[in-house]
Amino acid sequence: MNNNSKTKALVLIDFINEIIDPAGKLAGKGYARFEADHHTLSNVSAALHAARATNTLIVYVRLGFSPTYVEQPGSSPLFGGAKKFEALRLGGWGTEIHASISPLSEEVVLTKHRISAFYSTQLDLILRNQGVSSLLIAGVATDLAVQSAARDAHDRDYDVTVLADCCVAANEEDHATSLKTLAKISTVTNFESAL
Repeated sequence: MNNNSKTKALVLIDFINEIIDPAGKLAGKGYARFEADHHTLSNVSAALHAARATNTLIVYVRLGFSPTYVEQPGSSPLFGGAKKFEALRLGGWGTEIHASISPLSEEVVLTKHRISAFYSTQLDLILRNQGVSSLLIAGVATDLAVQSAARDAHDRDYDVTVLADCCVAANEEDHATSLKTLAKISTVTNFESAL
C-alpha cells in the first residue's frame, strides 16, 4: 500500500466457519468447495499480512443471530431457515472467524443480521471516525454480502476496491457475474495489485 494507508480499510465479510469451513452447516451450498479450489483463505491471509504491515484499519464483519434468533428475518428466502437448523447462532464455533485469518485483539469485529455489512452496524461510523475514504472489500459471497457492501459503500461515497481473489461464491458463474456487475461501481482487482 501507499503511505496514505490510514485512509484505507480492509473489510472482510462473513469468513465464518458456518459458511467457509467444510464442517459448517452451510458448506453444502458450495462456498467451502469454491474456497478450496481457489485457495481463497490463503489469499485473504496474505492480504491481511500486507494490510497489517502498513497499519491499515482491518474490520471483520460476521453474520449471526442471538440464541433466540430474535433478529432473524423469518420470511427471508436466505435466512428464513436459520432457526430451524440452528445455523448462524452467535456464541459458538459456527459464527467464529475462520482460524486461518483470525482477527488480532486490536482489530474490529462487527456482527450483522442482514446481507449488507452496513445495515444496522457501526461500520460506517467506525470508518468515518478513523478517516477512512477507501475500502478494500473481500468476503463471502461475492454475489451477496460483497456486492451488497460494495453498493452501500459506493452510495456512501467511499472509493471501493473489490479483491476478486479474496472473495468466495457458491459457484464460478455467480462469482464471475457478480464481479462483472461490481466493476461498474468499484475497482475489481487481485489483492497483490491493491496492497
